[in-house]
Amino acid sequence: MADQSSERSEPFSPPVGSPRTSPSRGTSPTRDLPPFEDESEGLLGNEDAPVLEEEEEDGEELFGDRMETDYRPIPELDVYDREGLDDNEEYSELSFGERAEVERELRKRDREEGRISGRMRRGLLYDESDEEDEAVPRRRRRLAEKAAEGLEGEDEEMIESIENLEDMKGHSVREWVSMAAPRLEIYNRFKNFLRSYCDETGKNVYREKIRKMCENNKESLVIDYNILANEEQVLAYFLPEAPAEMLKILDEAAKEVVLSMFPKYDHIAKEIHVRIAELPLVEELRSLRQLHLNQLIRTSGVVTSTTGILPQLSMIKYDCQKCSFVLGPFYQTQNQEVKPGSCPECQSNGPFEINMEQTVYQNYQRITIQESPGKVAAGRLPRSKDAILLADLVDSCKPGDEIELTGIYHNNYDGSLNMANGFPVFATVIQANYITKKDDKLAVSSLTDDDVKAIVALSKDERIGEKIFASMAPSIYGHDDIKRALALALFGGEAKNPGQKHKVRGDINVLLCGDPGTAKSQFLKYVEKTAHRPVFTTGQGASAVGLTAYVQRNPVSREWTLEAGALVLADRGVCLIDEFDKMNDADRTSIHEAMEQQTISISKAGIVTSLQARCSILAAANPIGGRYDPSLTFAENVDLPEPILSRFDILCVVRDTVDPVQDELLARFVVNSHIRHHPSNSGEDGVQQEMPPTTSGVEPVPQDLLKKYVIYSKEKVHPKLHNMDQDKVARMYSDLRRESMATGSVPITVRHIESMIRMAEAHARMHLRDYVNEDDVNMAIRVMLESFIDTQKYSVMRSMRKNFARYLAFRRDNNELLFFILRQLVQEQLSFHRNRYGNTDQDFVEVSEKDLQDKARQIGIHNLSAFYESDVFKTNRFTHDGKRKLIIQTL
Repeated sequence: MADQSSERSEPFSPPVGSPRTSPSRGTSPTRDLPPFEDESEGLLGNEDAPVLEEEEEDGEELFGDRMETDYRPIPELDVYDREGLDDNEEYSELSFGERAEVERELRKRDREEGRISGRMRRGLLYDESDEEDEAVPRRRRRLAEKAAEGLEGEDEEMIESIENLEDMKGHSVREWVSMAAPRLEIYNRFKNFLRSYCDETGKNVYREKIRKMCENNKESLVIDYNILANEEQVLAYFLPEAPAEMLKILDEAAKEVVLSMFPKYDHIAKEIHVRIAELPLVEELRSLRQLHLNQLIRTSGVVTSTTGILPQLSMIKYDCQKCSFVLGPFYQTQNQEVKPGSCPECQSNGPFEINMEQTVYQNYQRITIQESPGKVAAGRLPRSKDAILLADLVDSCKPGDEIELTGIYHNNYDGSLNMANGFPVFATVIQANYITKKDDKLAVSSLTDDDVKAIVALSKDERIGEKIFASMAPSIYGHDDIKRALALALFGGEAKNPGQKHKVRGDINVLLCGDPGTAKSQFLKYVEKTAHRPVFTTGQGASAVGLTAYVQRNPVSREWTLEAGALVLADRGVCLIDEFDKMNDADRTSIHEAMEQQTISISKAGIVTSLQARCSILAAANPIGGRYDPSLTFAENVDLPEPILSRFDILCVVRDTVDPVQDELLARFVVNSHIRHHPSNSGEDGVQQEMPPTTSGVEPVPQDLLKKYVIYSKEKVHPKLHNMDQDKVARMYSDLRRESMATGSVPITVRHIESMIRMAEAHARMHLRDYVNEDDVNMAIRVMLESFIDTQKYSVMRSMRKNFARYLAFRRDNNELLFFILRQLVQEQLSFHRNRYGNTDQDFVEVSEKDLQDKARQIGIHNLSAFYESDVFKTNRFTHDGKRKLIIQTL
C-alpha cells in the first residue's frame, strides 16, 4: 500500500488512519526533518557520498541498508496536511468493491478527457518546462508502462533533440541520417516546414497544396527544392547525398501532416510520396558517372518505349506449409528478393508459399529515355537509360514525350554484362521520384496573367492576321502564300465526331512543291522550332513502319510489343516530311489512313489495334527532273498519285522566276541577314545594319509571344459555323469543280469543301473569334483558289485569275494590288528595252504614271497618292516624279 500511494497520487482523499506514504516521496506535514532524516547532512557526513549522488541521479533507491527506517512510527508524520482534506464525517469508509468501482469510473473519465495510462496528455497536467531531474524518472515510467501494455517501439522523448544537425561527428551523410536521433530531428524539422512555410503574401503554401492533393485523391506532394534550401539548408544538403534514406523520412513526416489535417485520408491513400521538383543541377544522360551513384539527379530526354504496368511486391508474407504459420512481413527492395530462412513456429526450413491475401503490391513500370535529338553531338549516337516508375508515377508519360526526370541513380548486378565483359560490371537504372513533361511547360496553365493579357491585347489588333502571316519564318524573303498556308496549319480547324461514329479531322495538311533552292526545307525547320510536338523526318530515311508503328519482341519479357513511329509520336502535333517524293510507293501508301482518318491500324504478330495519329502533315517535294515546268499541270510535274494529292488541303507551288528587281532585293536581304546574324557581330562595331525589307510593311509578332498565342488559341478558342455563308461555298465548289474537269490539273473532290471549312475555322481561331464570319470564309476561299490556280498550266492561269478575280482580291489592300500591277509594268518595260536595244545594264526603269492609272481604274482604284507614300512603294525603291509624271525604280 505504501508503494501504491507513493507511485500514484490518488484522485480522492483517503480516510484518516490509512497507511501513510514514504517520507521521501509522499505528502508530509510542513516540519523540519530530524537530524538523521536531513538528506543534505547525511550526505555530507557519509563517506559514501559520491555513490549516493550517482544513485540519486538515476532515481530514488527504495530498497537499501536503511529500508526499515522508512516504516518506523513518526507521530508527526503519521497525519496528512489539513489542506486538501475533506473531513466531512458524513462520508462513510469505502469498501473494497466500492473503491474498485470508483476507480473504474475515474479511468473511464481519464480516457474520455485524453489522459493516457493514468496520466494527463502532455501540456494539460503539468507544465512542459518541468525540471530535468523530474523528466528522467517520468520517461522511464512511461517506457515501463508501454512495455507492460505490450507496445513496441522506442519513445521519441528518450531520443535527445539535436540542435546542431550539421555536425555529423565523423559519419557519412548516409550513416548519419540512418541514426535514430538525426532521423527524429529531420522528421520534426520537415513537419515544421510543411506546417509553417508561408510565401510573400502570408499564404501557407504547403497546407494549400496538401488540401488540393487530397481534393483530387492524389498521393504525391511536390516540394520545390529551392524553397526547401532557403528554409531548411541542412535538409536540402542531406537530400541529394542520401536520397533513399531522406525520402523515406520525408514521406513519413508528410503523411503525419496530411493525417493531422484529414484524419481519414489513409483510407484513400496508404502512403504519401514527397516529390522533389526544380533540382538546380541538370545532368545530361551521357554525363552520368560513378560519382552520381546513389545520388539524387535530374536529367532530360525523350521517352522511346514503356512497358506495361506490372504489380511489384512491396510487403510480402509467407505461409509455412507444415504448420500454417504466417511469416512476415518482409519488405522487398529493388535489388534483391527477401526470403525467410526458417519458420519461427516449427523451426522447419520450408517449403513456404506466398500468402496472396496479406501480401501488398505496388504499381511498377519501366521506361526507356533517350537523349533529345537536338542535344546529341554531331557524329554520335544518342544514349539511352532505363528508369523505374513506381506507385502513382506509372503512366505519367508515353512514347514520344520529352520529359525531365528527377530520381535516384542506382546500380544493380547484371549477369549478362559479366558474361560479355568478363569481370564484375553493374547495370544502372534511375528510380524516378518526379517527372515533368516539356509540353506541360508550354501548356495554357503555365501562361502567366501578363502573357494572357498580351495575347488578348494582340488579338484586338485590326491587322493581327497579316502580322501573324508576316511572322512566319521572318528570315525567309517573300513566299507570302506559303507563310499564309503554314500559319493556317499551325492554328488548325476544329475536329468533329458526330455520335462517335463518323470522325472528321480538324488538322490542315500542306504540300510544298517547287524548284530547288526556294527554302522549302527551311520552312519545315522553322515549323519544327515553333510548333507544338513536332516530329521531323525525311522521305529517304523513313520507312513505312518508321512512320506508322512496328512490332518487336521485348528482350526481357519475350513478348511482342508495339513501338510508335513518327506519326504516332506527333499525335496532337505536326509531322514534317522532307523529300516526300523520294519515298517508296509502298511506304507512302502507309500514310493514306493517317492523313484522312488520323488513325493507324496495325495487324501484326497477333496484335490487332488502332493507334491515334491526330497531327497535321507538312510535306516538301521536288518536281520530276528537278525543276517545275509551268507548261505542264501539277499532276504531270509531281510523281504523286491522285489519292494522296487530294488529302492535302493546300498545295503550294514555288517557282524560281527571274525578276531583276526581286532578285536584287532578295540578294540584299540574304546579305543583310548574314551580316546581322554573324556570330562575332555584337552590333557595336559601327556597322550600319539595314533592316530586311518586308513586302507587306507589317511589323511581325515576336516569336516567343507567337508560340504562346498559338497554344492559347488552340486550347481556349473553338469556332462555330452558325453564321457561315453556305451559298458562297457551294457556288465556289461548283465553279472549281467545273474548271478542274476542263483543265485536268488537280482533281477537286468533296474533301476540298472540308478543307475550306477547316481554313475558315483556323482563320477565326487566329483572331480568337468564337464564330466563323464572312471574312474567314473569304480568306479560306482565297487561299483555296490561289492553291488551285498555282497548280495550272501557265496558259490557263491568266484566264482563271480573271474568272476568279472577285475572290482573289479579298483582304488585299489597294497598295498590294497596285504594287502587283506596277511590277507587271516594270517587267514589260525591261523586256522591251532588252529586245529593242539589247541593253541589260540599266540603272533604273521608268514607267508612265498614266499607264498605272489606267490599270488602276479597271479594278476601281482612282486615287494613287496613298500608294506613293506607302512602305511597299518605298521599300521596293520606287520614287514618284510628279513633274514628269513618271514612276522610277532604281535597280
